[in-house]
Amino acid sequence: MGSEEMRAATQWQAEKATHEKRADALVDARRQRAARGERDPVEDFLYTYYPFRYSALRRWTPGARVALSEADALLTDARFCRGADGLVRVVEPTEADRRRLKFTHDLCVAVASRPAFLGCFGLHEWAMVYQDAEQRRHAQWPLRLGAEGTDAVVRSMSIRCTHYDAFRFFTPAARPLNRQTPDLAGRLQNEQPGCIHVTMDLYKWTMKSMPWVPSDLAADALALAHEARSVDMRASPYDFSAVGLVPICIETAEGKSQYETEQRRLAKCAEPIRARLIMALQRALEISNS
Repeated sequence: MGSEEMRAATQWQAEKATHEKRADALVDARRQRAARGERDPVEDFLYTYYPFRYSALRRWTPGARVALSEADALLTDARFCRGADGLVRVVEPTEADRRRLKFTHDLCVAVASRPAFLGCFGLHEWAMVYQDAEQRRHAQWPLRLGAEGTDAVVRSMSIRCTHYDAFRFFTPAARPLNRQTPDLAGRLQNEQPGCIHVTMDLYKWTMKSMPWVPSDLAADALALAHEARSVDMRASPYDFSAVGLVPICIETAEGKSQYETEQRRLAKCAEPIRARLIMALQRALEISNS
């Protein structure tokens, strides 16, 4: 079993204040847009598809196996408890929590063990429109090439989506065009680090693992998810230039190269976040058996 960290009041209070300030900055643009009733394809996704409240991101936790001194003020939060030694820690996971943490750990380890596949070119968003443009998810935004042009791109390229949550939104006509049929049960076998949605999902898995993983990890994952979603939307069939998203024209050789470069960069940025999440989950699983 790994050792427990001890943090003095001055240290954990400074960490808590820093995290809260950063969390406020991360969601400030979203709050302002929501107040004005403005739509944004990046932030609308991050705060609806991943339905975590601003307050959940802001709530500080040091993660598992960290003991805090002079932390009685934290005991108003049910996620914390005081030990016999007077120090405050996050509560132990329940059996249901432990199963969720174990799945997340195993998924992250499986993804980290695989090479990145970089040949999908973001066609999942195109497949969500194929032959059904009138019912598209972002109906308020125009298609860059129009409905017929979008369909032509889908027919001209090989669709190789490995992500279940993306595949399930494909139109009925597009589903048979995918080289495989990713499903919920196959996530451990299918998900791979080159997938932009897998990179974005690090935010989901981190938030679902709270309070047993540290809050700064969730903030890092959200910042990376914002970058990944921006690339996702730039490579989509939509014209988001009105909100400053310059298209990545994946129907061209130059656009394919640009997308692959961005995909490779994002996969590299995800590696240390995924490694930290794996380590934090291992620590959490240790205390569940103590």
